[in-house]
Amino acid sequence: MSLLQRVARDGITPEVTRPEAAKVLAGDPVHSTWSLEEADGLYCGLWQSTPGTWRVSYAEWEYVYIHEGHSVLTDAGGKATHLRAGDSWIIRPGFEGTWEVIETTLKDYVIRT
Repeated sequence: MSLLQRVARDGITPEVTRPEAAKVLAGDPVHSTWSLEEADGLYCGLWQSTPGTWRVSYAEWEYVYIHEGHSVLTDAGGKATHLRAGDSWIIRPGFEGTWEVIETTLKDYVIRT
């Protein structure tokens, strides 16, 4: 096993899922996840979603880098944060609100549980 790995989707079959129906507020978002690492509470890879809106509640820490698309994270208090290509964000445990995908969004993610 190499100790260096490129973050790319090449040669990896994605896991295709949808948010739980009870969490979906609009649309029919489809998620594709290309997992690259899952070890010792650390998860990383690439994630893509088609348009839609669903409720989110984070118990973990997540770093994201947006490659393409446009999404809006809105916290429980109604503050909206736009995520666009080139943006990097940290989502901390305890964040609750909604994730809305306006344009199909592709992101790198690193999650620490």
